Amino acid sequence: MSAETDDLPLAADFAPATRDDWRKLADGVLKGAPFEKLVGKTYDGLRIDPIYERARDATAIPARTAGSPWQIMQRVDHPDAAIANAQALHDLENGATGLTLVFAGANGARDYGLPPTKEALTRALDGVYLDAGIGIEFEIGPQSRDMGQHLAELLAARKISPAAVNVRFGLDPIGGGGVRGSSHGPWESIAKVFGGKIAQLAKLGFRGPFAPADGRVIHDAGGSEAQELAYVLAVGVTYLRALEAAGIALDDARRMIYARLSADADQFLTMAKFRALRLLWARVEQSCGLAPQPLYIAADTAWRMLTQRDPDVNMLRATIAAFSAGLGGANSINVLPHTLALGLPDAFARRIARNTQLVLLEESNLDKVSDPAAGSGGIETLTKQLCEAAWAQFQDIEKAGGPFAALETNIIQTKVAAVRAARDVNIAKRKDVLTGASEFPNLHEKTSAVLDAKPVTGLSPDEVVIRFDPLAPIRLAAPFEALRDVSDQILNTSGKRPRVFLANLGTAADFTARATFAKSFFETGGIEAIDTEGFSDPAALATAFKSSGAALVCLCSSDKVYAARAEAVAKALHDAGAKHIYLAGRPGELETALRAAGVGEFIFAGGDALAMLKAAYERIG
Repeated sequence: MSAETDDLPLAADFAPATRDDWRKLADGVLKGAPFEKLVGKTYDGLRIDPIYERARDATAIPARTAGSPWQIMQRVDHPDAAIANAQALHDLENGATGLTLVFAGANGARDYGLPPTKEALTRALDGVYLDAGIGIEFEIGPQSRDMGQHLAELLAARKISPAAVNVRFGLDPIGGGGVRGSSHGPWESIAKVFGGKIAQLAKLGFRGPFAPADGRVIHDAGGSEAQELAYVLAVGVTYLRALEAAGIALDDARRMIYARLSADADQFLTMAKFRALRLLWARVEQSCGLAPQPLYIAADTAWRMLTQRDPDVNMLRATIAAFSAGLGGANSINVLPHTLALGLPDAFARRIARNTQLVLLEESNLDKVSDPAAGSGGIETLTKQLCEAAWAQFQDIEKAGGPFAALETNIIQTKVAAVRAARDVNIAKRKDVLTGASEFPNLHEKTSAVLDAKPVTGLSPDEVVIRFDPLAPIRLAAPFEALRDVSDQILNTSGKRPRVFLANLGTAADFTARATFAKSFFETGGIEAIDTEGFSDPAALATAFKSSGAALVCLCSSDKVYAARAEAVAKALHDAGAKHIYLAGRPGELETALRAAGVGEFIFAGGDALAMLKAAYERIG
């Protein structure tokens, strides 16, 4: 480039654009509709505008050391410790920089996990150079709470200094109790054991951190971003108090605590959530009289977003989640393999989980810029809003006596249940789209391979002294997948799936849009749509319907064609034996006449698809 062109500003020949210019263009598209139609809302009620100006006074939020990659964690969760060991060594040889040892009974075990024994720990880590800089993280349950001591014994046998091992111990009694809905004692007694155990590990020379404030407890149960952040803050502060009561100075205690957040496929909210937690924790540190230091934040891609149907789409969800957590400043990321909701992932699924992060780091270089969202008007606004909402909810938990007391009295569970109920409504209406499950289904998908491993059962439970409502993990796609399971059972029994006949009226230009919508609508519930060419003669259409073998029928066309032909066609289909007749689209003024002609229901965007599909199975019998 010559010197003459070096200082040419980009788009110099165009007039500068302003917000008012954009607003005029937007109003033209809205054609009189209110501007609020373009404004979104999160499940916390936070406002998301369609456009933001640059946040010119923003500064980067301290997170990972600038230019340093996050740890690429890989789950070690096979019930056979020898197989788990082979998987772990393969992962480390092929790009993983950390191992998450998931023990049976842990919150994130997902029905599998290593046996909770010292022997299993020793076997799983055979040949792993624990002092070579890799990260080790424990996910433990009640049966594996002594893994820290077992690790100390293993290191002593290998003559490795505990200080040389980068290990996070996963001691989270509040989170474990929250998911199970029970506790083996009051918090006062648990806190003494908790603080004493960490003090003992620190005395042995381990650097920690030791205790996670695990936001997955809230996220897995369907909670909102602000609820997750508030819970993490409340648990972190409670653990700080327990450590201080155990004789550990606050300046040391804060380094013994870390956070874990779920990262999902909402890119901007995920980035804002990770950024918000750092600001919120810095405020906690300041309130303790400490100079803020960056909190260690581990990320897991979200369990609740995984689907059993069309699981390959989970790869895309996980990529967005890992991307967002990485740019949000996560110190480590654990990508859940895309087939985990189906069973124990095979080598291919594990490789994809690992390589997802390798591509983001090695090819996309996402670690090279510190807090790239700084200055983005939209993300800065979301970050601030999340901080305000989460801090208010954190204060509510504190007023209730802390997170244990708030769980014991079901305060947290009630609020999470309200958000989950709202989420369920939007899932049922397909406003929150789950590609491959509630939208764009594939009834002919191939079955994904998983390992032949049985879920872990028969673990000895803790004695239960206190009971409360559990924060049970969910998957958002489960209601639609349950209908698909019924369809599979019918297919296996009769050789055919339930069917709906698409009664397409007029030309392709008339019916294609609504026929496409109807096909997706019914097949999300496992009801196979029989597509047809356009019909104009009611008798010919009724004959085609009879020969299809379908019990249900759906009229598909334009409003203009409905006005001219829908009544006659509906009568002909009713006389031909249709058990139930649907019409794709809103009926408007034709509703009374169409119902009189035999149309039973109208399917359209925003309707309760899940309820209609359940009713369809009842009609099919």
